[in-house]
Amino acid sequence: MDSSTTRRDATRRKLFEAAVTLIAEQGFSSTTVDEIAERAGVAKGTVYYNFASKNVLFEELLRHGIELLATSLQVAAEDVADRGGSRIDALDAMIRAGLDFISRYPALTQLYVAELWRTNRAWQSTLMVVRQRAITVVEDVLREAVANEELSEEIDIPLTASALFGMVLVAALDWQSYQPDRSIDEVHAALSRLLQGRVGGPPS
Repeated sequence: MDSSTTRRDATRRKLFEAAVTLIAEQGFSSTTVDEIAERAGVAKGTVYYNFASKNVLFEELLRHGIELLATSLQVAAEDVADRGGSRIDALDAMIRAGLDFISRYPALTQLYVAELWRTNRAWQSTLMVVRQRAITVVEDVLREAVANEELSEEIDIPLTASALFGMVLVAALDWQSYQPDRSIDEVHAALSRLLQGRVGGPPS
């Protein structure tokens, strides 16, 4: 990667960080390109050089953030597989990876969850695509668990994947907003017990 590409990537990350913080604080409509540029420490023209509009910036922000999350989930599952662990162990590792991600990027997570419930946004189709990217990672592990007879073949894989994904998102936001005194280990342990008790039983 040449120096110009490295600089451009660094600038885009600064713009992403500025945009997600501002939008989480005051909403998309109230956030201006001028404010994003000022928060990122760049000229307004730099925003438009990298993104055609504020809408495009936001769409790319969603893609960037969920790709980071999906990659972290996939790496967690692969690490367990490399160590010879079960697919249930992989799901548990993915829960921890999700909590780690959300603790690092709380504003992005808040923004993503808020936008999930809006249907009048120009980027709604993009949001559905990036959501599916993360959900697919979970679905793949669930399918492997069924194939290995760790889970019953009767489970609804798409719905179970969505439920696990949503469980981590909502629990993590509740943890950060209302129970910040809890450690990530405590939160992970609670969700791990839920996974093992509700999902992880062997087929009958």
